[in-house]
Amino acid sequence: MIKQTKKISKNNTIDFNNLKDYHLSIQLSLDGFSFCICNIHTKSIEYFNSFEFADEHKISPYKHLELVEHVYNKESILKYKYPSVSVTHFNNLVTQVPKPIFDKNNLANYLKYSIKVLENDYITFDEIKNSDIVNVYIPFVNINNFLFDMYGSFIFKHASTVLIECLLNEFKNNIEQQYFVNVTKNTFEIVVIKNKKLELYNIFNFKTKEDFIYYILFIAEQLNLNPEEFQLILMGDIEKESELYKIVYQYIRNVSFYKNLTYNNIIDGISSHEHYTLLNQI
Repeated sequence: MIKQTKKISKNNTIDFNNLKDYHLSIQLSLDGFSFCICNIHTKSIEYFNSFEFADEHKISPYKHLELVEHVYNKESILKYKYPSVSVTHFNNLVTQVPKPIFDKNNLANYLKYSIKVLENDYITFDEIKNSDIVNVYIPFVNINNFLFDMYGSFIFKHASTVLIECLLNEFKNNIEQQYFVNVTKNTFEIVVIKNKKLELYNIFNFKTKEDFIYYILFIAEQLNLNPEEFQLILMGDIEKESELYKIVYQYIRNVSFYKNLTYNNIIDGISSHEHYTLLNQI
């Protein structure tokens, strides 16, 4: 089952006969597909759409591809030949490796301690800019192949690579500890930056608001962070009216929402803390 969750269209401004000024940004996950079309000169989002896939835990690679193909059949705007395309893969099939000990011939061994790796899994890696960290992960390779047939060559990364890179770059002059939580449906990422370096990245699945706050407080405890003192910055699918926010505010004194200065007040209908990795591929 596919459900359209949000659509924002200014596509009457797009000249489909001359797409040299436009970039297509796509984010893939087992539970959904989202994309936007951006004018790279004006930094304006001309089109945004997101879809939710039901029963993501039951989705096989073949069914996943079938759902993406269905989106393409529904959205003719995706079928144009964009000169610039980037894709992020959002899943928990990822781990970070310090660059000094990284060996590209040893990828499966890095992952096997946290996930089950199959013999035919395609494993790749991203070098995270401005850091000594390498992201090792399993992408949705069959969908990559589909997109290659559609567009030719394109840039793809793990979503956490974009998240970590952009936060490190944005807060490169801040020596204080920064604690970020990025929510995506029933999953959330925690990124902690200290002294301009990545101190921690982790990804969690949750079912209840109690699960949500438990993991946040657990990580804070491991890092010796006092809930009365540290600043928690929220991103993604969370709003001030939500139960997630209310329980966070109950246990943590200093809570704020991230503000995307690049796209703030440009996209009507999208909060400035939403869709960080999708928008920052551009």
